[in-house]
Amino acid sequence: MFMGWDDRPPRRHIGFDTPESLRNILTRSSPPHSCFHRTAYYDRPSEYKMADKGWRGADLIFDLDGDHLVGVDALDFPSMLNEIQEQAFRLWNDFLEPDFGFNAEKATFSFSGHRGFHIHYRHPSILHLDSKARQEIVSHISGAKLNIEMVLGKPDISWGKRVRRGLDSVLDRLQRFHEASDAERRGLYRELRSSAVLGTSGMTRPPSMSEKAMLKLAEMSVNSDRRRRLKNSTTKMGRQFGKQGDLFLALILGDQSVVLDQAAENDDNVTVDIRRVIRWIGSLHGKAGLKVTEFPVERLDPDGSNAFDALTEAVTFSKQKKESVCLELDDITARIGDEVVEGNKGEVIEVTEAMAIFLGLKRWASSV
Repeated sequence: MFMGWDDRPPRRHIGFDTPESLRNILTRSSPPHSCFHRTAYYDRPSEYKMADKGWRGADLIFDLDGDHLVGVDALDFPSMLNEIQEQAFRLWNDFLEPDFGFNAEKATFSFSGHRGFHIHYRHPSILHLDSKARQEIVSHISGAKLNIEMVLGKPDISWGKRVRRGLDSVLDRLQRFHEASDAERRGLYRELRSSAVLGTSGMTRPPSMSEKAMLKLAEMSVNSDRRRRLKNSTTKMGRQFGKQGDLFLALILGDQSVVLDQAAENDDNVTVDIRRVIRWIGSLHGKAGLKVTEFPVERLDPDGSNAFDALTEAVTFSKQKKESVCLELDDITARIGDEVVEGNKGEVIEVTEAMAIFLGLKRWASSV
């Protein structure tokens, strides 16, 4: 699939008999804005109607975008990218490899070229999975329908370890909420509410998510005796909070789950879509000018000694040529290699060509 620079629909259902025919599209006078390839396999992929293609199976795709993270400032691009790389690492290290036994040799890890990362898993054992089966994978990763009391009673179960790990994190967040000023509290409440995972097994109905309920939970959570009981006996942690117990468990699940991207076309998770397209590795992302870049799993951890750095390694344009731009938004932070831009609307600055293209495509700046 090829997306153009105008408002016309993307060019889909295209097949190529030779590398040269593909090269002609990519190198013509008006090259595409962005390039994608299918992750499904068909008998007749060039047929226009999906029903005529003859679906044979599909790879498993995990798409993580930084602007979907709760509390992340999308205008602080380096920090957002670091946060979503951490989420991608957690997805692989905490879920896909230990819980599902996925083999890194069958997986491709890549920077999307803009706001996130892809994990593309190719293995014959998963090709036949329909959307319902893939939804079960997503539900496990998100913690939806999880029976917390069951997993806490079995310390070898991965989610049991995660719930225990999330205990201190959520207690710290609730303490900040409890101690916050009135001005700060509203934003913290929105973050807490947005991060909660509802509908877990054992809940007769979703807990109240009102600010009043959250304040009550926060007030109860700072009690030192209750904190001690929670850490000494986590198997019944929800019961320590009475009516707010399910809300507390929902916050822990949200703290330890991974936020997967949503498909714009049908609001279904990308992983569930058995006819999904994904960005072509090696192509440029038309909204940032950065290259869709593959890297080994050993470099996925952003805190590792040899961590992948998208804002250095996915840059293709010149870092020597200089251009002047005028910033179009307030409080932006951008980085390309060692070059950092922090500024506000109306400021005119000189930057490298690579930075100018990045800022321009994101509509954070205009040429002067």
